[in-house]
Formats: sequence, C-alpha cells, structure tokens
Amino acid sequence: MAITIQEAIKKNILILDGAMGTMLQRYNFSEEDFRGERFKDFLHPLKGNNDLLSLTQPQAIRAVHAAYFEAGADIVETNTFSGTTIGMADYHMEDLVYELNYESAKIARQVADEFTAKNPEKPRFVAGSIGPTNRTASMSPDVNDPGYRAVTFDDLRIAYKEQVEALMDGGCDLLLVETIFDTLNAKAALFAIEEVKEERNLDIPIMVSGTITDASGRTLSGQTVEAFLISVSHIPLLSVGFNCALGADLLKPYLKTLAHNTSFNVSAHPNAGLPNAFGQYDETPEQTQAFIKEYLEDNLINIIGGCCGTTPDHIRLMAEVAKDYKPRVAPVIA
Repeated sequence: MAITIQEAIKKNILILDGAMGTMLQRYNFSEEDFRGERFKDFLHPLKGNNDLLSLTQPQAIRAVHAAYFEAGADIVETNTFSGTTIGMADYHMEDLVYELNYESAKIARQVADEFTAKNPEKPRFVAGSIGPTNRTASMSPDVNDPGYRAVTFDDLRIAYKEQVEALMDGGCDLLLVETIFDTLNAKAALFAIEEVKEERNLDIPIMVSGTITDASGRTLSGQTVEAFLISVSHIPLLSVGFNCALGADLLKPYLKTLAHNTSFNVSAHPNAGLPNAFGQYDETPEQTQAFIKEYLEDNLINIIGGCCGTTPDHIRLMAEVAKDYKPRVAPVIA
C-alpha cells in the first residue's frame, strides 16, 4: 500500500525542491530552443516562457526534477508556475494551457515514480504548482482609477479551474497555491480547486504559500501574517506557509508568527537570500542550511524547500540537517 503524503508528513520533515527557473537559466536556452520544432514558425517571441519548455525541452525539465530528488527532495513542483490562460496571454498561448499543465505533471510524475521504485521507503510526491498570475484582484494597476481592476474573481476562478483539472489529470499528488501576493487571487484558486474536487468526488491535499514582500511584514495587498492565515483557513489544508521575496533569515519572524497561530502543518521555501545588484543570489548552501537549522530548533516547520536562487546543493544541505529533527508539533489553537 503506497504511503500517502498525509502519513509521510507525520513521520518526517518533508523536503520540497528548489528553484526551477534558477536551474533552467543554466541551460542558456535561445529563442530557437524555446520554440523547438513545433513552434518554430510561431508569430510571437517565446523566450522566457519556462512553462513551454515542458513541451519543447522536456529532457531539461526531467533532469531538474531528478537533480532535486537526488538531492533528497520528497516533493517536486511541476513546471507550471505561469500555467493559466491569464499567464499565457503574454505569449499568445492561452489555448495550450491544458496541455502544458498535463504534460508538466506527467513528466514530474514519471520521475517521482522512478525514484519511489528505487526506494519505496522514501516515497516521492508531485505538487502541482499554481502561481499567482501577473494580475491582482484586490488592487488597481491604475493610480488614477483606484476602483479599476485588471481581473475579476470569476476570471481567475475559470483560469485556475482549467489548470487544476489538467494538473490532476496529469497525476499530481497535491496542489500548491504559491507565491501569493494577493489573497483574493488565492481564494479564487482555492474556490476552483474545491469545485473540481466536488465535481470529481475526489480529494486532493492542498498547500498554500504566501509571500511577505518587505520588512513591513505584509503581503503586497496589505495583509499581515495573521490576516493572511485567517483568509485561507476556511479550507482544510495540508499546510500553510511562506515562500519567495525574502531569504530564510528575514522570513523567520513571520514564519514564527504563523507557526504559533495555526494547527495546519507549516511550510517554507525562502529565496537564497536577497538578490544582489545584478539580480543574482549569493547565499551559499551552507549559509542557507544554518538559517534552516534555526527553524528546526525552534519547531517551526513541517515542509522545507527553496525558492529563487536555490539549487540541488541548497536542498541537499537542508535535507541533511532536517533528518536530525522531528516535524513541528502544532500548538492547540483555542
């Protein structure tokens, strides 16, 4: 009988993978590489559309997943961060959304199954990555028209629903609604997930991960840690946490607030520090490991991984230190 993620998370601190984009940058793919044979005559530029690489350079996506599993990850995320019609509109590829998500999930599933087969005691899981889109439902992009919205809740719900269906069809074990800067966007994603679950009479675990954008300790749309937590707690979640924007050291106080106020499991996948003047991340795997050790000593996390700038080397050192600690025990919330 296969071990479920709900069982695995009780036994150990689970390791999430690191950055997909950081690893893909190493390939230095050209416009032609992004296009592949299939899209060689496409009318619009495609360089930078990392999700498309699941169709045109699947071997690279497979290699990144395998590198993270080799490093000790229990969970990899699908290459679908921008995989909605809203995200793909930038590249005029809205009609490819189902295929992009389905194929990305399938690639991750195959690699996960290969690693699980080699070591059934350490089952590997696939998280369907659901990004925030490049639009915000809570705020106006036009300073002269504060009431204007570039996207509606319903637009988001419909877009997310197509993504969710494809990720589930492709074989994901769980869904990760991540890098949330606007909780209203996340609520649309969660609504879409609940709709699909109901229609299919199927349950699927959900991770939710917000982003604290700066030293104010708030999300971009202005919520504090506590407000963010209350906004997403109406749905039974596998975990709630934070990722991106900050390195592990600066993220710690917000993670602490979260861990002390929720009975859900807590996740974190911080950046490798803050970017330097050239947008590069300088924090070494050893430095990241030292910060993560503090999380573990303070009983803050159940799932740990990396975001921008992190590599298999960062994940390897996280996994090494995490195995010496028990998973966070949730406080009893009155």
